[in-house]
Amino acid sequence: MAEQPRVFDPELTQLAYPRAVQFYELESQSQALRMAYMVAEPERFNGHTVVLLHGKNFSGAYWEPTISSLAGKGFRVVAPDQIGFGKSSKPHAYQFTFQALAENTNGLLDHVGVGRVHVVGHSMGGMLGTRFALMFPDRTDRLVLVNPIGLEDWKTVVPYLNIDQLFAGELEQTPESIREYERTSYFGGRWKPEYDALAGTLAGWTKDPEYSTVAWNNALTSDMIFTQPVLYELPLLAAETLLIIGQRDRTAFGATWAPERVAHGLGNYPALGRKAAAAIPRAHLVEIADAGHLPQVEAFGEYIEALIAFLLQGQ
Repeated sequence: MAEQPRVFDPELTQLAYPRAVQFYELESQSQALRMAYMVAEPERFNGHTVVLLHGKNFSGAYWEPTISSLAGKGFRVVAPDQIGFGKSSKPHAYQFTFQALAENTNGLLDHVGVGRVHVVGHSMGGMLGTRFALMFPDRTDRLVLVNPIGLEDWKTVVPYLNIDQLFAGELEQTPESIREYERTSYFGGRWKPEYDALAGTLAGWTKDPEYSTVAWNNALTSDMIFTQPVLYELPLLAAETLLIIGQRDRTAFGATWAPERVAHGLGNYPALGRKAAAAIPRAHLVEIADAGHLPQVEAFGEYIEALIAFLLQGQ
């Protein structure tokens, strides 16, 4: 039986991250916000910095094994929590767009004193990384997309749920429903005890009296994901790009409320990864057979070998 989840407030003040957390204070959309981030400085800097962009149901903290491996190869690593996620601000009124998050990330890099970067994005972070690379091509060296979502346009086949409906759905989340979603979508029906920590933050939020703040931000960012596809702009990417695709992944936003005949065909990552690689001008594709939505968890050795080899080629 899984442990009972801890209780977390909206900004995770009770949760220790694996590295020291700093905050970037910014003004965005006429409000003062703060963006949490971690920085890893290598013993021998190779001159290259990697920014890691987390997925929707995660924070910068889950990147720690990747951070340690990259720092060991001489890379400086910046791992932020986007606004609305992790330890960062959860504003009630914010127009969430991938453009806004990309601009916030660009401002953070200025704040840290970083120039050009390799951009690595997982899941929702893949959509954000793509948008960042399109908006800031002169700052983007290489782009890595790890099981990115948004490789299909769900709004063309899935009924639209407005933000109030999305919010109501978020309020119904329980530790059990979160775990089951991750088991079926992320891990192809499998579950191991070590995966409990991945679901633990979301589960802990549902137990807090202020969970509605998190649920509201989740609804806003869900609408962003659903309505702002980036796949049509993949041919415009100038950066050399690596796609790392776990082949058992069946993650598809909106599949839970789509008609069964539609849901069944969504989230086919083997096909989606190959189609994306064909669309991106300078793309490389690594397929990891025995991994789902998180190859950095299920097949770390194969994943990190491909990631580091690709980034070192850019030196």
